[in-house]
Amino acid sequence: MDVMIPAWVDGVLTPVEKLEVHQRGLRHKAVSVFLLAGDKVLLQQRAMCKYHTPGLWANTCCTHPDWDEDAGVCAERRLTEELGIVGVKPVFADTVEYRADVFQGLIEHEVVDVFVGHVDESLGVDPNPAEVMDCRWMSFAEIDQAIDTDPAQFTPWVKIYMDQFRQQIFG
Repeated sequence: MDVMIPAWVDGVLTPVEKLEVHQRGLRHKAVSVFLLAGDKVLLQQRAMCKYHTPGLWANTCCTHPDWDEDAGVCAERRLTEELGIVGVKPVFADTVEYRADVFQGLIEHEVVDVFVGHVDESLGVDPNPAEVMDCRWMSFAEIDQAIDTDPAQFTPWVKIYMDQFRQQIFG
C-alpha cells in the first residue's frame, strides 16, 4: 500500500503506513463527508476490492488525509476521487472519535473531521469503480430502518455516526 497517514505513536503524531495503522489499531486522523439533499443523505456502497468492509454501505465518502494535508482539502479531493463530484465545498461540522473492529483483524481508531455539504439530489455522481460500487439517496428514517433490519449491510462507522454522533454532525 505504502500510503502514509497521520497516526499517533507513543503520543506523537507520526506518518505511518495505512495498513499498519489498521493492523495495530493506532489512533489516527480521518475525514468523513456527508452530502445532504433535504432530509436525504447520499450513501455509497464500498467496492468489493476494498481491503476492509467491501460491499458495505458507508457515508458519502470517508478517507484518511495524507500526511500534512488539510482536512477540508482532503474532503474535496475524495469527493472527486471516489464519486466524480467537483465544485462541492462541504463545511466542517465537528470532530468525533470512535474505535471499531472492521473485520479480518483490522481496527479503525479514528479522530474524524466530519464535513457536511448541502446539494441538490440531481447532483451528478460518477462513482470510481475501484472505490464505489453503488450510490443511493436515503432519508434518515430509511437509514435507521435499514440499520435496524439488516445492520450487517452497513460499515461500523456509519452505525456509530447515526447512533452516537447524529446531533453533533447534523444539528
